[in-house]
Amino acid sequence: MLKRIFFLLIFYLSVTYIFAQVKFENNDQHYQLHIKKAVGKIVLDGKLDEADWKAANIATNFAQSLPYDSSQANNQTEARMTFDDNYLYVSAICKGPRKYVVQSLKRDFQSGTTDVFLVNLDTFKDKLNSFNFAVSPLGVQRDGLVANGNELSTDWDNKWYSKVINYDDHWEVEIAIPFKTIRYKVTENSNEWLVNFGRYDQGQKFAERSSWGPIPRNFSGNNLNFSGKVIWDNPPPKPGANISIIPYILGGIDKDIQNKKDLNTEQNVGFDAKIAITPSLNLDVTVNPDFAQVEVDQQVQNLSRFEVSFPEKRQFFIENADLFGNFGLDNITPFFSRRVGLAYNAKSDQNERIPILLGTRLSGRLNKDWRIGFLTMQTGSKESFNLPSANYLVTAIQRRVFSRSNIGVIFTNKQNWLYDTLKRENAGINANGYTRIIGLDYNLNSADGKWNGKFFYHRAITPVSKDGQYAGAAIVKYDSPKFGMAQGYEIVGENYGVANQTGYVTRTNYFRTEPNVVYRFYPKSQLINTLGIGADGDFIWRINDNKTLDWDFSPLFFNIRFQSSAQLRFTPYRMNYTYLFDDFDPTRKGAGLLKKGTNYNYSEVRASFISNARRKFYYTVQGRMGDYFGGSIRQINGSIFYRYQPYGVFSVDASYNNIKQPYGSSELVLIRPKIDFSFSRSVFFSTLVQYNNLSNNLSTNARFQWRFKPASDFFVVYTDNYYATDTFSNDSFGNRYLANSAYQVKNRAIVFKLTYWLNV
Repeated sequence: MLKRIFFLLIFYLSVTYIFAQVKFENNDQHYQLHIKKAVGKIVLDGKLDEADWKAANIATNFAQSLPYDSSQANNQTEARMTFDDNYLYVSAICKGPRKYVVQSLKRDFQSGTTDVFLVNLDTFKDKLNSFNFAVSPLGVQRDGLVANGNELSTDWDNKWYSKVINYDDHWEVEIAIPFKTIRYKVTENSNEWLVNFGRYDQGQKFAERSSWGPIPRNFSGNNLNFSGKVIWDNPPPKPGANISIIPYILGGIDKDIQNKKDLNTEQNVGFDAKIAITPSLNLDVTVNPDFAQVEVDQQVQNLSRFEVSFPEKRQFFIENADLFGNFGLDNITPFFSRRVGLAYNAKSDQNERIPILLGTRLSGRLNKDWRIGFLTMQTGSKESFNLPSANYLVTAIQRRVFSRSNIGVIFTNKQNWLYDTLKRENAGINANGYTRIIGLDYNLNSADGKWNGKFFYHRAITPVSKDGQYAGAAIVKYDSPKFGMAQGYEIVGENYGVANQTGYVTRTNYFRTEPNVVYRFYPKSQLINTLGIGADGDFIWRINDNKTLDWDFSPLFFNIRFQSSAQLRFTPYRMNYTYLFDDFDPTRKGAGLLKKGTNYNYSEVRASFISNARRKFYYTVQGRMGDYFGGSIRQINGSIFYRYQPYGVFSVDASYNNIKQPYGSSELVLIRPKIDFSFSRSVFFSTLVQYNNLSNNLSTNARFQWRFKPASDFFVVYTDNYYATDTFSNDSFGNRYLANSAYQVKNRAIVFKLTYWLNV
């Protein structure tokens, strides 16, 4: 019955969605910039004194989107573009006094923390995907990819160049982007790209965000729907052969004291290769990759009953990651790249690296409307916890429909390679050791940007087919400056999770609906920029018997954005209900179990606050207080930051949970101090210390990075782990003794890694 209701809802919402595809007059009809080929040589020195810059057309009259979106920017910007046979050049004159907010000298700074000039290049004009290049007034670079129309990821890394000069009343920037760095096609007599230039200027009384193509303030500054158009008076050069080899060498030593293993030395070599099959279709190959330099995951104290998802940080999986990873939802996805090369070891209660032997990825565009992706990875085995070698395969095809929407098909396959990891002579493909997913997704993005959503249905395939190997959802969102709403429906069969070994799913055997509504006021105030008032809920039922499993409802919440850029969210009353379908220990400390089949009603109050991040000292704090599974909870999480401009940020994250239950109580503490220090724009040092009494672990991760050439680095990474608290055991006579003392070392390691980007 629930499945029939679900598909009726998909039909209803699909019709609604199609009617949302209303044509309107876009920014690219009014904001157009002609680009001419440079006659002379452009010297990248930050001085815009070449004749070609003086002759270039100017994109100016930037419109403010924050704190208001009804006026021109207070501090204006003039942007220009030109090119030669090898580089696309972008320049800007950013007006305003020399009063900058800069997080640090480290590359790929967090969006919104730093004064910046940026450019989004939508080379295929789909208003969904773009290359993002940004430079701060101190010449610090940030590059990234925008996907799904507005989602910026700064994990992408490539070659480009920039130079900045500062003056008392403005700063000037020159950017040179190799044509080999970006993907595009040359079309005879019709070469147009979409582009938008943006500016964050936070030194004013009220932080200002502005752009050439005006963006309403309820949208992000990287929203591609509001781009202007760049028209090539002379066509860009046809991309030639583009092959890059990125080899690495690695050496290190480690000592596993906890398991009483001898000192181990490690040597490794491998490489990545990038091969342009066509100007817009790229083949990536990785052989024996090692991700030792990748920043360590931040630990969490998981109080839920479900697995936590950590973000992907490995470079190989980043480019076109949305093509593979955006099928489904965050909590129901058929491909989660962290399943490849990482696995949970129950013995150590930690994720461990699994060797990746070889990987290839073909991804990109066939034309404006079609995107394709093919990825295959071969991993080694891990006999310490009986994990077989496996091959992961993902194929994705996406077709643009209407103006900004698309339909996609995905197929995933995980195939175990060894019959028995303990008997190597049986090596070979295990014909019965596979799980597969095939899925169809429709991603909705209306022409005016106000409507978006997703509809999908995925089916799992296993050697022995069972009922409930499916998942689906129908979600519609509407967002205008004053009014926002969302309505979502999800359904996941009881056997979908077991069958989905390439993806991520938090729970199974449920039907869910998630309504949300908010209304925004814009008072004429020197204190408050935006006041939002709304309500939201989340309701979950079990499929096979319609049993209510969970629900929560907040009849009223408040969102306040202050003129200073600080933000407050307050939920004065939130009602909750939970039915336990498995035994559960809310204290997470083994104090006692709540039995399967019991149910709980409880209420709480929640609040969060983000202070003005433009100040050198700023902080975030969030908390909840109320009932919790027949007891009570007092929870506070927060972070404090000090910006030692422009060299670095010193921060401390902390989490404290006080849980009281009739059978016992616990205090859970997580503390994460971190240092991010930049000696220059090419030499960086970071240290993260994590104390977690829930997992009884104290760890250190220190990383030194020297970027000696663009996209070429030398790393030194040191890690260690200690017991956070004393642990006790009982001997054969039942006598209790101290097994491990607090701060006793578990393991240590140091790794040296050198990577070099070589263009062939």
